[in-house]
Amino acid sequence: MPSIDLVSEIARGEHRTALVFADGRTLFYAELNRLTLQFASRLGQAEKQLVAVSAESSEHAVVAYLASLRAGHAVAMLPPCDERLWDDFVAAFEPDFTYRPTDGRWRLVKGTRSAGNAEPLHPDLALLLMTSGSSGAAKAVRLSYDNLNANAHSIANYLELSSADRAALVLPLHYSYGLSVLNSHLIAGGSVLFPGVSVMSGDFPGTIADAGCTNLSGVPYSYELLERARFRAADLKALRMMTVAGGQLSPDLIRLYRDHMLARGGRFFVMYGQTEATARIAFVPPESLSDREERIGLPIPGGSLILIDDEGKAIWQPGTPGELVYRGPNVMMGYGARRCDLARGAELKALNTGDIAIRDDQGFFRIVGRKSRFAKIAGLRIGFDIMEQALNRAGVAAAVLGDDRGLYVFVTDAGATARAHSILAEASRLPANLIFVTARASLPRLDSGKIDYACLDQERLKRPTETRSEAGGVLEAYGRVFYPITVGRNDSFVSLGGDSLRYLQLIMELERLGVDLPDGWEHLRIAELGGRRGLMPGKRNEASGFPTDLVLRVMAILLVVVHHETLWPIPGGSGVMMLLVGFSLARFQSTHFLSGRLQLALRPVIDVLIPYVLIVAAYAVAWQAMPWASITLTGNFGYAEPERHEMIPYLYWFIEAYTQTVLVFSFIFLVPAMRRLARLHSFAVSVGLLGFAVAARLVIPLLVDIGNRQIFAIYWVFHLAAFGWCAGFADNAARRLALTGVAAVVLGYLAFWDSVRFGTTIKYLLVFAALLALLYVPRIRLPAMVGRGVVLIAASAFPIYLFHRFVPELLMAPLVDTLPAPVFHVLAIAGGIGVGIIAGKALAGVRTLRGRFGIGRQPELRSA
Repeated sequence: MPSIDLVSEIARGEHRTALVFADGRTLFYAELNRLTLQFASRLGQAEKQLVAVSAESSEHAVVAYLASLRAGHAVAMLPPCDERLWDDFVAAFEPDFTYRPTDGRWRLVKGTRSAGNAEPLHPDLALLLMTSGSSGAAKAVRLSYDNLNANAHSIANYLELSSADRAALVLPLHYSYGLSVLNSHLIAGGSVLFPGVSVMSGDFPGTIADAGCTNLSGVPYSYELLERARFRAADLKALRMMTVAGGQLSPDLIRLYRDHMLARGGRFFVMYGQTEATARIAFVPPESLSDREERIGLPIPGGSLILIDDEGKAIWQPGTPGELVYRGPNVMMGYGARRCDLARGAELKALNTGDIAIRDDQGFFRIVGRKSRFAKIAGLRIGFDIMEQALNRAGVAAAVLGDDRGLYVFVTDAGATARAHSILAEASRLPANLIFVTARASLPRLDSGKIDYACLDQERLKRPTETRSEAGGVLEAYGRVFYPITVGRNDSFVSLGGDSLRYLQLIMELERLGVDLPDGWEHLRIAELGGRRGLMPGKRNEASGFPTDLVLRVMAILLVVVHHETLWPIPGGSGVMMLLVGFSLARFQSTHFLSGRLQLALRPVIDVLIPYVLIVAAYAVAWQAMPWASITLTGNFGYAEPERHEMIPYLYWFIEAYTQTVLVFSFIFLVPAMRRLARLHSFAVSVGLLGFAVAARLVIPLLVDIGNRQIFAIYWVFHLAAFGWCAGFADNAARRLALTGVAAVVLGYLAFWDSVRFGTTIKYLLVFAALLALLYVPRIRLPAMVGRGVVLIAASAFPIYLFHRFVPELLMAPLVDTLPAPVFHVLAIAGGIGVGIIAGKALAGVRTLRGRFGIGRQPELRSA
């Protein structure tokens, strides 16, 4: 059986960390060794097999990949959600096993092989990777065990990796660069973190910092996103190295990250490679980066680079362009287009890269162009001719060209621009914001009748880039914030199902672009916002603060946590949270309610109910009883008792009330006549809804007596959500004043005349103050450090609510009699908030994973 050093390192089975996941789970080398052995035994070792694995960033995929190599089989790492590629691959290569999630579970399925494909796989064959982004039929790069060993060792050598290194892996495992990060760190005895969140997520820096990551690798597009997310401002004490490959990073960003890493005592590596070379060909030593950012550097240890002319002769004169040719033990065995190709051995000793380069006096290489009509865009190699064929098949006459920054298309029919854009997004798997379509009367031709691409390229370079700088930039900002949801130019913030947290993130992104945001911008189409350049980039962001509802959310959850721990007479936190529920529904979901798209309006409820259901399930297991009241979300109706395990503790009444509130709004607007009336008279209908809610609050307690538990019932709190809903429609001074008057009467009565406790008075006064803030103070300016804390806590408000009592009642229970009460309270409060923040990050990872399965129609956003 062929040996591979990567497996040998795992087989040592040491008690060192190998893999770390977003939920905090850690896999040691010893456990990874055991899991790979178990999976290898499932595959068997009698005959060499081909195993196709869904290359998710998960324990399942990593174990299957390593186990297949360990058992001497060949493994194909395929994009997890690209059904078209999977179908092509299965048809062409007839894998003996497929391993991918089905119906929520990972399943190893035995394949079938046609009679004509009985020839055994070549014994050296270890790995198949689909050519990076090529858009034709399934075509695989065949890599051997020696290829993997040589490339992993070489990378570990020049990066000086050791067992102390931990990489944050943000690149997909079906991409050779991403897989090389895994291989090189494991072969060095290091470890790898799968963050579970996008690099644009506000949780990303904290996630890799908490995990102690020392290394971060990305493609140029990753660095563009990191820079827009202000990654360099994050406090990442352990980070010692960053690398970039997969295309040309702009010189400005190279200088920024070179200087950033140098200032913190770290290193920044610019690298070059191709899948055909098992990922890596050349690198620039960090000390050689200064003022020569465009170079790809020197060949990696064990490899060599030369330039050849059109006749295949070597070019030794510095400054003379030629095709770049690489030799080394990591050069692929060859390509494969069908099963029988996998029986062939190594067919190449040198790799003609197709890149035109020059060598300088110091021996460093620099790419100056492409030999053929291909470009690497966002880490994907795109063939222009293949893109033109896709358009021609659809009846669109076009010329396609491009560079590292995007795909540029010229069509002869102005009415076909949108259609061409859609076709190319599907065919290329590129993000939509990297495709630019322009209409012209005709395409220029050479004397031979061929399209004059040089003329079009000059025209492209001279043309003002209004699409990129305006609509493209705005679309890109939306794509980052709503990743992984499909985003198009006709979408709006509201149509995409935005919420208050995305609202904050997106408004900061748009202000950096200098977009002048009008009132109600969240309802405008992206295409409409693209032309609203009216400010210097960043100016509005400096002058404006944080949305008031975000700050109120933080205040409310902190009040809840403190009140639950100390029982101080400062209630009102949950009341303000109910107010914000209504406000958020009006602001971001009312369009869906009023148009009858209730499934979209209900989408935010899912993120709340997932952890709640897990808590209910854990409670049922712990007490061996089924809490039906909590399962049916009716525990706040007062008919069940936690003491009899008919429901989980009263603490979670808010989740039930929140869900019931959304359902009440859904039932109200399920009636077409109500929707029509609300569209015509939104504020009047909202006030009428408020009147109904206030009447329910005053009358139902007289008819239904459930004792003190009535404070948790929906009819007791729904009026607070109705006030928030009205605030969302109070869009002029007269409406705000009218709502203020109604609130003063209703909340004043509940605070002073209907109150039996001082705490109730405080509660309604606090709710009234929060309502006034929503109506009259749209933004609150905060110091930068405080603002970061606000965003962190606001993002985790629901998890904090769900889990904060776990700290004093479970984790700290043994200390209740040993610690002084004030110390216990402070630790319980801080711990509850901390646990909630950690849980919030874990849930963010779950949401991202769920999104990956749900948007198979646009895999390009995941690839980027």
